[in-house]
Amino acid sequence: MSDLESCVDFLQRLIQTQSLPGSEGEIAALMRDEMEKLGYADARIDEAGNAIGRLPGRGEAEPLMFNTHLDHVDVGEHDAWPYPPFGGEVHDGKVWGRGAVDIKGPMAAQVYGVARLIRDGFQPAGDVYVTGVVQEETGGLGAQHLLTHLRPPLVVVGEPSRNEIRRGHRGRTELLLHTYGKSCHASVPQEGVNALAVVANFLGGIDELEMRRDADLGASTVAPTLIRTDQISPNVIPGEVWLTCDWRSVPGERGEDAREVLQALADSSLVEGSRAEVTIPYYEMTAYTGMQMDVPCVHPGYILASDHPAVIATKEILDHALGRDVPVSVWQFATDGGHFAEAGQTCIGFGPGDDLLAHTIDEHVDISALEEALDGNEALAKDLDARVLSA
Repeated sequence: MSDLESCVDFLQRLIQTQSLPGSEGEIAALMRDEMEKLGYADARIDEAGNAIGRLPGRGEAEPLMFNTHLDHVDVGEHDAWPYPPFGGEVHDGKVWGRGAVDIKGPMAAQVYGVARLIRDGFQPAGDVYVTGVVQEETGGLGAQHLLTHLRPPLVVVGEPSRNEIRRGHRGRTELLLHTYGKSCHASVPQEGVNALAVVANFLGGIDELEMRRDADLGASTVAPTLIRTDQISPNVIPGEVWLTCDWRSVPGERGEDAREVLQALADSSLVEGSRAEVTIPYYEMTAYTGMQMDVPCVHPGYILASDHPAVIATKEILDHALGRDVPVSVWQFATDGGHFAEAGQTCIGFGPGDDLLAHTIDEHVDISALEEALDGNEALAKDLDARVLSA
């Protein structure tokens, strides 16, 4: 069996292994066991449940890390899918199923692409780590724990990029508007203070906000997404309302910056007798291992300049390995790369799969894209090392 066939077989087994956030134990073991079989050193699972493998280098450079995540989003209605979402079936040269693009296709391509160096007996300049982290889809518990014990200066983030190079993305902050009024019978609304009135004023002002801009990533955006009141009866004026907002931030814009902007808007939206507070929710996240961590709902953004040495080096390596002019662009969604970048690591994005298929019922990855990603990851593991950061 060729390594491409083995990679496809591994991807099928990954897709067939359900791994919703908080339930990644089986897939972490699958990834660890596959790395052990391929000859990785120190293949293990850490306290948070992250799978980690290492290819020893020559000790001439600091380590390089390849990274993906283990979890996937829900599938919704199974019957809506063209093929079973956990089948991992191959049709028309494509592997279908939840996670084919986000994130198991890129994961399989990293595990098997780097393993080619082991097969060939090639030692890179520095150690190469391949990691799969938990709970990326729900805040980044795994990535944030990984940073406590493994922090190589250079990271290849394997989110789907169509086998192109990605040099950054906007961040994401979840914000919660909580408005307070006075509940009363809906037949006498003048006796109360409708907390929804504050929300109405707030929503009317969102489009008027001045948002920060980035030359590469465009402007920050904010979108109201969820709303609930303290009532279940339709004939009661609500005394409290909670509105969730999704803020997409440009690099350099903190979650607290976004909160302050929305708090100012909330203050200007008040009606007589009301008050409002904007907060960033914290979630107590529990890994499948039992480890707990309080995580703010903030995914930082990051951006590398188009002439950053790591971008230039990555493009030169991939242009040669793939035999084409590899485009350089940015992602439209947030990744764990934001957590790594905030910790001082330099992050480059590369992975197979059309990112527009992520989180859809048509999720699939072309086997030809996997084959190209194997070549790309092999080349990056051989020739990209942290010394480029001091160039």
